[in-house]
Amino acid sequence: MEQPSITAEDYFKPGHLGCPGCGAAIALKFALKVLGEKTIMVIPASCASIIVGPYPLSAVKIPILHTAFATAGAAASGVRAALDLKGHTETTVVSWAGDGGTFDIGFQSLSGAVERNEDCIFVCYDNEAYMNTGVQRSSSTPFGVRTTTTPGQNWKKTRKKNIMESMAAHRIPYAATASIAFPEDLMAKFEKAKASKGGARFIHIFASCATGWGAPSDMSVKIARLAVQTNIFPLYEIEDGIRYALNYKGDRPVKDYLQTQKRFEHLSDADISQIQDMVAEDWALLLRKAGDAPSGPQQSGKSRDDLKIKS
Repeated sequence: MEQPSITAEDYFKPGHLGCPGCGAAIALKFALKVLGEKTIMVIPASCASIIVGPYPLSAVKIPILHTAFATAGAAASGVRAALDLKGHTETTVVSWAGDGGTFDIGFQSLSGAVERNEDCIFVCYDNEAYMNTGVQRSSSTPFGVRTTTTPGQNWKKTRKKNIMESMAAHRIPYAATASIAFPEDLMAKFEKAKASKGGARFIHIFASCATGWGAPSDMSVKIARLAVQTNIFPLYEIEDGIRYALNYKGDRPVKDYLQTQKRFEHLSDADISQIQDMVAEDWALLLRKAGDAPSGPQQSGKSRDDLKIKS
């Protein structure tokens, strides 16, 4: 696959309101390098709405529509309809929501939009909790995590919702996972989504949160890389809900990832072993759906061709 056509201009300005090491800010910077100026972004209530700033301030050089927590899919659909009515079909409409605005509060709006196959890119930057309002658990929060609403021995005892399988069930043209630790892969997926006009596209980005996860800010990218290398967050694509393509094969134990964050520090060896079994089960299922896997693992910094992506 060809390299993404990265713009020379940076559409994400310095001085934004993100925390040091914010994975969501890193993801937005990479995405805008591909999306370019002919983009309108819809942002529901989230960390991102704070990061880019309230009107008339903005940390991005594209139009932003701030919208209510539950309405990103509907608002993006409306923006798309208005642009098409005016003949501005070349403008890309992007919904940029966190896991709360995707997995939970915004799920019905997202489901409605992708069921209608709206010509938009729907992005979830996933930091696995409601970070903007105080680190409360969401359905994206993994098994084993302590949050402010799953404290002490009441840490989360259920597994993370598989949002990619939800999107696959809608049979949308394109869905992909991406990570801030693999920028070339992330940008190439945005390039593919941008070029695939005419239907719904979904990108699920692993965006580590140093503040909410109890990790040093300079570890954000390393933690995101470990999530991929341990198969906790696999990199893959789904076309039309049925054709799976793996982009990376990890081989490290989950303990390497879990020990980097305080939100997991209470787990026993038995708990970690249980999480390893869960990851192995999910990975085996993904392998069966994809048919096979690349010969990896490969390191960040490679092009997608170097990553041996299955076409």
